[in-house]
Amino acid sequence: MIQLTSLYPLQVSATDFNMDGTTDPIAVIVGLVVVGGIIAALIIINSIKKPGVSGAKKSGSGGGGGGGLMSVFAMHKISKSIGLNHDQSKMLDFIFKTDQVVEPERSINTPALLDRHFRRAYRIIENAATSNDERQRKLGILFSTRNILDNSVLGSMTSTKQIKDDTVFIINTGKEKVNVHLVSAKGDNILVEPPKNVLGSQIKIQRGTRITVLFFNKSNKGFSFETRVIGYTSHNGQPVMQLAHSNQLRFLSQRRFRRRQTTIACNMFLVYVEGSGKKQKLIVDKRRLQGSIPDISVGGCSMKIMAPVQVGARFKIEFMQGDENVAALGQVLRSNKTGMNTIIHIRFLRVSQKSMNIINAFVYEYGKE
Repeated sequence: MIQLTSLYPLQVSATDFNMDGTTDPIAVIVGLVVVGGIIAALIIINSIKKPGVSGAKKSGSGGGGGGGLMSVFAMHKISKSIGLNHDQSKMLDFIFKTDQVVEPERSINTPALLDRHFRRAYRIIENAATSNDERQRKLGILFSTRNILDNSVLGSMTSTKQIKDDTVFIINTGKEKVNVHLVSAKGDNILVEPPKNVLGSQIKIQRGTRITVLFFNKSNKGFSFETRVIGYTSHNGQPVMQLAHSNQLRFLSQRRFRRRQTTIACNMFLVYVEGSGKKQKLIVDKRRLQGSIPDISVGGCSMKIMAPVQVGARFKIEFMQGDENVAALGQVLRSNKTGMNTIIHIRFLRVSQKSMNIINAFVYEYGKE
C-alpha cells in the first residue's frame, strides 16, 4: 500500500470549473482529468521519496546504498576516473549497495573500509546458489576491481601536510638512503627524527641541503617529493630535523598485484616443450622438487628450495590453500643462492580462474571469518 502522508490537500470547489455557475459536461471532464493528473503526479513523487521498507530489504541496497540519481552519476564519474570497465563498474556498484555505502570516495581511500565492503560481497557471491563457473567469473571480476582500486590514485595526497604521523620516510641524501620516522607534519615545517647511519651515529645534513624523500601510505601507495633541510630543533623533548613542506607529491609506480608474506609448502615439476609448431606441447616431468613459498601474489611468487634451478626454466607449481588445491604454470625470472637454500622468483604464465580466485582470497584475507 502506498502511503500518502506527504501529499498536500487539494482546495477545489465544484464551482471552480465553471465561472458562470452553469454545468458544462466537457468542462467537468477536463477538470477531472486535470485533478486526476495532479493526484497521479503526487503519488509518483511520494512513492519515490518514501519507498516501502519491504522493497528496500528485498533489493539489499538499504537507505545508504541507493543514493538516487546523483549517486548514480557520482559512481559513474568515480568508475571512469579509476578506469573500470563495464563489468567492474557494475561490481563496484553492487559492492557499495550491498554494504550501504554513502561516501564512495571515503571508502575507496580507506583500505580497511574498502576491504570490509569487498569481504562482505565476496562471501555473498561465494554462498550464492549459482553454478561454479558463474561464481568463479563473478569472483574474478570482484578481485580485478579490487586490484585496480589498489593502484588508483583517486583522492591521493597533494601536500605533505596530509601525511600521517609516524610514516617512515626514505631520505636520499645523494650519498646514501636512510629511514627516518615522521614526528609531525602539522606545523610550518615537517619534523622528522634525525637520520642515523648503520652504527647509530647521527648524520648531520647541512641546512639548505636539498633532499628527495620517498614514503608509502597505509594504502601501500608510494610517493616522493623534493624538500630542503630547514634546521634542527626539539619537539616534546626529542631532537628533530626540520624539512620544508611541499605541494608537489609525485605518485610512484608500485607492484601490479598485492603480495602477501607467508610460508606454504609446495611441489614443483619441471615443464619442458616437446615438438614444434602446431604440434608443440608441454610435458610435465614426474620428478618432484619440494620447497616453500615465502610470498605470493596472483602474478607470481618467490620459492625457497634446496636445489639450484636455471633462469628461464618452467615449472608446474602445486600447493594446498585450505582444502583447495592450487596449480599454476610459472617461469623462473631470477635466482639467488642464500646459504643452503636457493631463492627463486617466479612469474605465473598460466593459472585457472579458480586458482586465481583462491590466491586472491588468501592475499586479501577475504576467506577468513
